[in-house]
Amino acid sequence: MPKVKNIPPEPEITDEQKVAAEMQIREKQKVVDYDTKEYPVEVLVKKYTEGLEDDTSELYIPDYQRHMIWEEARQSEFIESIMLELPIPYIFVADLRPKDYDIDELARLEIVDGTQRIRTLHRFINNELKLSGLEKLTQLNNFRFKDLPLPRQRRFNRANLRMIVLTDKADEETRRDLFKRINTGSVPLNDMEIRRGVSDSPFIKIIEELAKYPKFDQLCPLSDAAKLKREREEFVLRFFAYLNNYQNFGHRVDLFLNEYLEGHKNNIIDKEDMKNEFYRMLDFVDKYIPNGFSKGTGHVRTPRIRFEAISVGVALALRENSDLVPKPVKWLDSEEFKTHTTSDSSNSKPKVIARIQYVRDQLLK
Repeated sequence: MPKVKNIPPEPEITDEQKVAAEMQIREKQKVVDYDTKEYPVEVLVKKYTEGLEDDTSELYIPDYQRHMIWEEARQSEFIESIMLELPIPYIFVADLRPKDYDIDELARLEIVDGTQRIRTLHRFINNELKLSGLEKLTQLNNFRFKDLPLPRQRRFNRANLRMIVLTDKADEETRRDLFKRINTGSVPLNDMEIRRGVSDSPFIKIIEELAKYPKFDQLCPLSDAAKLKREREEFVLRFFAYLNNYQNFGHRVDLFLNEYLEGHKNNIIDKEDMKNEFYRMLDFVDKYIPNGFSKGTGHVRTPRIRFEAISVGVALALRENSDLVPKPVKWLDSEEFKTHTTSDSSNSKPKVIARIQYVRDQLLK
């Protein structure tokens, strides 16, 4: 019998250690007094804009903050949320009041968290942002602020946003620390995690079941972290969405997948047919495609574009010839295939169609 290792018991925390820990907590605690305010959009933009050129504006962005990183689709979604009167997270600012009375001080408010939102409002009201990709208020796509009827412009300008104002007790170190904690304290949900959170349909359940299929796990290697973030489910959803609807692809993958999932949410689905088509595709890949969907042995990451091209191309070919026995797949190493499936391949409709049909046509030769 193997020897059982003696594991020493964990040492108990002493009263002295508890006292020392409590003292450290009190020592390290930062007293951060704050006040809550509500301002209309119009006022917030004015506080940010007036004095922007000479860096005297009341609301200002410090150097440790990020540049404008929101793409226009996300900016548009934020504007849509205001239009829909959805709850908007607090904007955090700090009152930069000097310690000693100064008649020339500007009473500025440093934006600790909320620069992307403030910049988006500024861009929209100044007609620099054209709304795009809206899913709820679709009639507003391609609108700028000036295109809204005057009553709607006024109502938008009157919409209130909440603000937390840190007092002068929050020094620069505290403000930077708060900014870091706000932006790293939680991990945003990815698209598939959000989809799973809002849908519990039979269609999403079959996707989850197929994502756990051992042969899929073997042929489509992913890191443990990616699996925890439901990357396998994302791949399976992409397979069915592109297989059955790739010729109707628009310009954004997330919207394309969301629409496909929404369209099947209440549909009666043939589970066995879905499973069998998925299994047939995997069996074919296992038999004829070296290294499955990955680029080589030992890889723990499968490129999405490569998976889409191979899996959907194979399934389409099998729909035309269920007894297909392909010629050697030398085209996998061709420059043409690499061009179709490199990471910088765009998701324009022509390129999506081209890479899927390239695989299909090569297999059917």
